[in-house]
Amino acid sequence: MKLRDLDIVVTAPPAPGWGGRYWQLVKLTTDDGITGWGEVYAASVGPDAMAGVIADVFQRHMEGENPENVELMFRRAYSAGFTGRPDLTAMGAFSGLEIACWDILGKARGRPVAALLGGVLNDPVRAYTYLYPLPHHDSDAFWVSPEMAAEAAAEAVARGYTAVKFDPAGPYTIRGGHQPAMRDIARSAAFCTAIREAVGDRADLLFGTHGQFAAAGALRLAEAIAPARPLWFEEPVPPDDWDGLARVAQGTPVPVATGERLTTKAEFALALKAGAAILQPALGRAGGLWEGKKIAVLAEAAGAQIAPHLYAGPVEWAANIHLAASLPNLLMVETIETAFHDRLIGGALKVEDGFVAVPDAPGLGIEVDEAVALAHPYTGSGLHLEMQEAPCDYVEENRFEGGAPAARD
Repeated sequence: MKLRDLDIVVTAPPAPGWGGRYWQLVKLTTDDGITGWGEVYAASVGPDAMAGVIADVFQRHMEGENPENVELMFRRAYSAGFTGRPDLTAMGAFSGLEIACWDILGKARGRPVAALLGGVLNDPVRAYTYLYPLPHHDSDAFWVSPEMAAEAAAEAVARGYTAVKFDPAGPYTIRGGHQPAMRDIARSAAFCTAIREAVGDRADLLFGTHGQFAAAGALRLAEAIAPARPLWFEEPVPPDDWDGLARVAQGTPVPVATGERLTTKAEFALALKAGAAILQPALGRAGGLWEGKKIAVLAEAAGAQIAPHLYAGPVEWAANIHLAASLPNLLMVETIETAFHDRLIGGALKVEDGFVAVPDAPGLGIEVDEAVALAHPYTGSGLHLEMQEAPCDYVEENRFEGGAPAARD
């Protein structure tokens, strides 16, 4: 069995676009006709340029290879061009292709991917959700309203979720770490208080940020939210500020989580060394499923837990679930429930009472409806996710719209 063909499908979820502006899906086909799907997470170049990178990685390192040889293909991609170190773009491309290899291997053997990763230890898998506006909410006011967030949290808990995530702490910008505005600190504390009052002890609070703070600023924010006992403080400093991450981890009782913007075990090892208690690999960027398993082993040895990140489409979600099923140090997985996620895979993954059943069909247990994907092409110029150029506003109110900008291009 050899890898033969590559197809790349870029699809844009309809507004409001939970999961990003577009999703980069890859389909590999073997010489005996088995197909596998993977997904490349957010890249630092546009989808047309990224398609070229994906094609180059496939042709250079994977085409004609047995899909079993994921370690060999990883070493080729990781070392290409005299690098031998984490490269976000190349490893992002490889990650999606590697996930597709596991889908193929599972189908070839008639077994779910989780069975090939050590077997199922967790089924169903605990899930958490980001807080999104309810149908009757003002979608603009929601992001700065503790009351609306509390209502959304109560609704999520009523549906069975035992953890909810929110990020009211202001914008993430191209300017690196900064001090939060005082009103952002006050709003963050108000969100935590209101949501804690709404859910009581029925759910964990997951406080999200996006690496926008200097360590001193993150510590000021952590002090303000700590009374609500959040389970984690996500990505408090820029992703390459290891000393800052260590200062925050040592300076607050709130466990520090990070990993959405990291790739390969090399970077996750540095996060663990800095004191991260919870790692959040995005499998479409972190190196794929086999590298994700290695990251989880490093975390297990360090007494840390894994909570796979998801701000993408349902193919990465499926990969996350299979990895999660095999981990003794799993905390939970992120989910995104939209009609488009559901339609794209024919309802193959479902959150029920706050948990997701591990698919028992061969491979990832999903099939992408290509007609649905192709009916929603991406025609804009923005990247999957973007940071704003304007600095934090210390005069007027900062608003961060949960990763889904109102003006979609």
